[in-house]
Amino acid sequence: MTTKPDNSGLLVIDKPQGVTSHDVVAAVRGALHMKRVGHAGTLDPMATGVLVVGFGNATRLLNYIVDHDKTYLATIRLGQRTTTDDADGELLPEEGTIAEFPSRQTVEDVIAHHFTGRIEQVPNSYSAIKINGQRAYDLAREGKDVDLKARLVTISEFSVSAVRYGYASTTCAGSPLADAVEIAPEESWHAETDGQNEPNMQPVMELDVKVTCSAGTYIRALGRDLGDELGLGGHLTMLRRIRVGRFSVDMPNVMTAHTEAKTFTNREGIEVTRNRAVLDDAEHAIDHALDLIASAAASMDMLPVTEQEATDLRFGRRIAHDIHTTMAAYVPETNDLVAIVERAKRGETKPVAVFN
Repeated sequence: MTTKPDNSGLLVIDKPQGVTSHDVVAAVRGALHMKRVGHAGTLDPMATGVLVVGFGNATRLLNYIVDHDKTYLATIRLGQRTTTDDADGELLPEEGTIAEFPSRQTVEDVIAHHFTGRIEQVPNSYSAIKINGQRAYDLAREGKDVDLKARLVTISEFSVSAVRYGYASTTCAGSPLADAVEIAPEESWHAETDGQNEPNMQPVMELDVKVTCSAGTYIRALGRDLGDELGLGGHLTMLRRIRVGRFSVDMPNVMTAHTEAKTFTNREGIEVTRNRAVLDDAEHAIDHALDLIASAAASMDMLPVTEQEATDLRFGRRIAHDIHTTMAAYVPETNDLVAIVERAKRGETKPVAVFN
């Protein structure tokens, strides 16, 4: 009888705001005392929500999970632009003051006509995309030109759940909305621009939205481009990923985390304080994990195979199954995950990754 590898599985972590995805991976490495840990799909420091973290042999599943569709909740602030297209960036100067904002109905019509289905978008320069081996955000922070190509993405849902109008700070991105009002969906809003509102404040419009999209979609870019289409400018003030494929923030095994400030002296002898991710139940992290079989089943469809077929796959040989998508081969009798397999040709399946 074959045995499945120990210490391999997936953790679904509710990432807190203010830390990177790499910070969460580091926290998992510390909790499990393992080096072989990775994640499926970067979340920006401002974003919260589902981050799928794999350890041991389950890291082989991560590249497939990255390609799953995703669902996000976000708040888009229209009327202000930032350098990063979210509240972590610096506010960009606007030409003049916007006095009239469109109705909810107008915004929803623009979304339906321009931002659903198959669309093109250019990611923000402050993204994790690699250019000649370097992250775009590193190049942008160094003041270098970042030329990212437009990419095709699919937006299957882009719905508006709430609309607010009010005033936001002109000096601090992401500041709370002041004097917020809600009006009828068909009505536009005429802001007070004659000095009646507080100093250093400007009128804005906020949308709470839900977006379901293909892999590779940048919600920051959606907010920016929607603002540009409306002639207002836009950026995100909140982003939360609630689903990645079959992994949801509502799953019973989700592991929560929080941020803590850590002060240390860097190589230049300068004292630096930065946030780090801390798992809320680090001592029992392994109890929150999906085992290897459950991890595979949540990542892709499963293909039951015999012990002899398992042996053939482990030796790189093809087996006589006609499949049409990537699957995980396993032996039901032993609950043994054998390989990730793909179609070779009609009637034949080949291994592309083997679990020993």
